[in-house]
Amino acid sequence: MLKDIILKNRSYRRFQESYKIDIAVLRELVELARLSGSAGNLQPLKYILIADPKINETIFPFMAWAKYLKDWPGPAEGERPSAYIILLWDDSICPSKLPYDAGICAQSILLGAVEKGLGGCMLASVNREGLKKALDISDEYEMPLVIALGKPTETVMIDDIGTDGSIEYWRDDKQVHHVPKRSLSEMIIKEY
Repeated sequence: MLKDIILKNRSYRRFQESYKIDIAVLRELVELARLSGSAGNLQPLKYILIADPKINETIFPFMAWAKYLKDWPGPAEGERPSAYIILLWDDSICPSKLPYDAGICAQSILLGAVEKGLGGCMLASVNREGLKKALDISDEYEMPLVIALGKPTETVMIDDIGTDGSIEYWRDDKQVHHVPKRSLSEMIIKEY
């Protein structure tokens, strides 16, 4: 059931780093993105697939991991992603940056990852210039997102928003990651 896959598709930030993801799996995930909708059917996204541990180690410092976990610098060695997919916007196909395609394609990739027993995290907080330089990515490409992928080692729970109204995710003393979500009745404005 689709809802079950969506419930399993959380923003995982800790992984079993030693778990290898084959480049063929990353190609299958990008195939899902390729088949997804695209504004005006322009299909301006390109991808860099990374499953090499040495490249992973090189690019890891360019990622920011958890805005609300101020004292957590990101996954420790052994908990880092096994793979990355970098989404690139090809300006020669579409010079105006429409935000829809990156979100649609990233969600398709992550849902496919869940179906394969993997998990991931969309990273928008990235040192783009440093990463582009490290991987020798041409200036003709913008970088809307990086997707970190691996075998999750953490538990992520969905909670109702508390009485304080905070939407900030947090970790309890057992390191369970809690993500507050607004109620359905709060999100639906009208029904006809």
